[in-house]
Amino acid sequence: MVSVLVHVVVLLALFLTVPVYAESAAHGAAPHPASGAAPSAGQISLCQGFGPQSPRDISNPHGLNPARYAMAPPPEDLNLCNIHLHSNAEHMGPGFAIYAGSGEHGGFRCAGSTSLSPAELTRPEPGHVRFDGVEPGDTIEVHWVYSSCQVAPGPGLASCLSPTCQNPDLRVEAQVFLVVNDPNALDFRDFIYYGTLRDGRYQARSLPTGTGQPVLFRGSTTGPAYSQATCSPLQVTWSVRPRCARLNIASLDAWAEMGNVFEETHSHGVRPLVTAPELLSPIGE
Repeated sequence: MVSVLVHVVVLLALFLTVPVYAESAAHGAAPHPASGAAPSAGQISLCQGFGPQSPRDISNPHGLNPARYAMAPPPEDLNLCNIHLHSNAEHMGPGFAIYAGSGEHGGFRCAGSTSLSPAELTRPEPGHVRFDGVEPGDTIEVHWVYSSCQVAPGPGLASCLSPTCQNPDLRVEAQVFLVVNDPNALDFRDFIYYGTLRDGRYQARSLPTGTGQPVLFRGSTTGPAYSQATCSPLQVTWSVRPRCARLNIASLDAWAEMGNVFEETHSHGVRPLVTAPELLSPIGE
């Protein structure tokens, strides 16, 4: 693992030292859903020389980034390498468009998150371990990360690379959940990695269905370390479901208590929505 982490650090360092920063092009940034107006050109410094970025508004197919790398194969043809989740939705979509603010703890919330009952908002007493950073009523975005490398599931995106596979096809299957206290809601343990191998490839037990046709597009890795000025160099094929699903909070606590190879015990921050067309791929091409 130390060797893999060293390679990842070197890879990112090489990519992140290459670009220069310039003022926004004439197209500028699209209006932010909560801002009311787009900043004028010259106020935003966009990273230059990178491929398309994430997260984005999946309802808007517009994008001007010229990168056209091949889409990654479907998840069953790749190895599951990581599962993690973010507090609030990083992407914006038809079912998660309630603006939750800017910064690391911003993002978007599920439709229906403001009309839950007191019972749905009451967290049941967990066992010996609880999943930190998530409460009933919260929105989370879960990422199942797949890699073309011959790697096993593990903690962090370093698990998706290896010393002999530094430029893999990466695919992220994403589902946004509204977390509730409801035993009839979905059980997160149905979607975890629990030693499943299919045709010799590591796989999740299952992926969520019934929340709309996933939107496929080219993008990047996410997380609060990146912005429109500091871009991610990795090329990712995204598959984002457009509607929220209800998830039982007790099942997240149960996953934390049973332990997992990803060492996930808490939720992560979000990357601000990418709105500059220069940093977005056109969806559907």
